[in-house]
Amino acid sequence: MNRIDRISAILIQLQSRRVVKASDIADRFNISLRTVYRDVKTLEEAGIPLIGEAGVGYSIMDGYRLPPVMFTREEATAFLTAEKLMEKLTDPSSDENYKSAMYKIRSVLRMAEKDYLDNIDGHIEVLKSRRSSGVKLDLNPLQIILRGIGERTVLSIHYFAMHNQQRTERCIEPVGVFYQDNYWHLIAWCRLREDYRDFRLDRISNISLTSERFRTQHPSLNEYVSRSARERNLQQVVMRVEKRIVPYLNEQKYYNGFVSEREVDDMVEMTFLTEYIEGFVRWMMMYGDTAIIISPEELKTKVRDLSNVIMLRNS
Repeated sequence: MNRIDRISAILIQLQSRRVVKASDIADRFNISLRTVYRDVKTLEEAGIPLIGEAGVGYSIMDGYRLPPVMFTREEATAFLTAEKLMEKLTDPSSDENYKSAMYKIRSVLRMAEKDYLDNIDGHIEVLKSRRSSGVKLDLNPLQIILRGIGERTVLSIHYFAMHNQQRTERCIEPVGVFYQDNYWHLIAWCRLREDYRDFRLDRISNISLTSERFRTQHPSLNEYVSRSARERNLQQVVMRVEKRIVPYLNEQKYYNGFVSEREVDDMVEMTFLTEYIEGFVRWMMMYGDTAIIISPEELKTKVRDLSNVIMLRNS
């Protein structure tokens, strides 16, 4: 990227947030802080009303706006791809908001780019899984949750807990949402349990904003996930399976804590990290005649015990 394009991109980045750190600009464009300072000075000399504070970052004086931005063909294609994902992976409210934003984006494109998007629109699809998408169509929970996060507002939810088959009403302080294994998850501080909990959105039957604001400084979603992984009591499992069986494990291995695999002789050695060894035992026995447990000994013992119970009940 040449310097003129970079300076223009920096100006757009400065408009994207209230405060932008010099280090964030340096990381994005892979340049030194000294170069960032020089580029920012160029913007100031061009008449851009910038405010800079040491240790905080740069901001643009409120009220200043760039004229309409022209998107490149690659950027417009990325927006179109995101639109397909939004349609299949989010709730109707989020999808409608994105479609509205997409109309505005298309309105500022050059005719050549508009024609290009029209030509490829029918050649990009996101196919739904045979399993549930993890979002109830009549709730539109994502927009409510994101508003709760942004405004630091307590949410009221009706939740069905799968492990004990109980329905409860809870007040929660939302931390963040993420999409994993075809389900949306909400991490929040649960006032009922007085701890952080992972709520799957497809198990929320009702959700609403309360009038209460919370003041607690919760960790960011990344901080919570990293800390949670360190605190969980994970146990390593190593087993070997026949090569012909590996394709049939597909998504199942990830649900059971898959870490890595390598070929050993005529088999594939797979390593897992699991916090629920009992559940792993029952999954592993589906492929018991084609698998060998390497470690731990506890897993071997549990497989033998469960096999004996099955034999006794069916003798």
